Amino acid sequence: MIERPKNPSLDELRAVCQPPEVRARKNAEHWTAELYLRHISIYLTAVLVRTRISANGVTGLMILAGWCMSLALLIPGVWGPLLALALSQVQLYFDCSDGEVARWRGTQSPRGIFIDMVGHHTTEALLPIALGYRVFKDLSADNLSADQAWPTWFLAAFLSVLLVLNRSQSLMVHAARGMSGLGKLPDTATARTVPTSTLVGKLRSLARFLPFHRLLHAVELSLIIFGCSILSMILGSPGFAEKWMIWILVPACVLVNVGHFLSNLASSRLNA
Repeated sequence: MIERPKNPSLDELRAVCQPPEVRARKNAEHWTAELYLRHISIYLTAVLVRTRISANGVTGLMILAGWCMSLALLIPGVWGPLLALALSQVQLYFDCSDGEVARWRGTQSPRGIFIDMVGHHTTEALLPIALGYRVFKDLSADNLSADQAWPTWFLAAFLSVLLVLNRSQSLMVHAARGMSGLGKLPDTATARTVPTSTLVGKLRSLARFLPFHRLLHAVELSLIIFGCSILSMILGSPGFAEKWMIWILVPACVLVNVGHFLSNLASSRLNA
């Protein structure tokens, strides 16, 4: 642990907690980081470093916010999805601040990274299941759609597996490299480039114009769920839009997983 000032200025915090190598990370940073996230999270970090809470404790708050997102979806109407959307932002800020607190105090550890990964994987696994139960209740109450209730909940559970698998594939690459004695893969665009001369490379380049895979994370999912809940309310048919969201996301997520798998195989990341 590093001894630093107990009442640091924002400039001191930014220099240590948000260095250029952190802000420039391609995959570890959410797309909202430069837009607003890092600009605001430093104020939360300034409060947290003045307390006795550890970086892992902040990660615990991040996990709690993520789990509460799923619980919020059980609230009927648009209020549940709206609360889930708000909690997704809270989760983002804690997710930024746990690393910033760790860098300020010099307490980065494999344990903290592990806990952080558990938080993200469980959050993205629980969201579709909670959404499926929400839709299940709505469809069960509608005699015309009751026969679609159980299949929709099953697909929601399947979607949960697909989301976790998609997130895990990147970690599998790091694990495979580590078990083969290869060095850590840098978080840069160059390290993840697939040759454009190959079919997979061309498809990957094409996918950049329609980055659907970015919609498969907790924050984006909560935004889509909120929009679907508004549409269902306008149509006067609870669960209608959310049902179709699940049915559309499942085959789309299958394609994303297949593309992710082929992209990993075709890249130089797994070369001995």
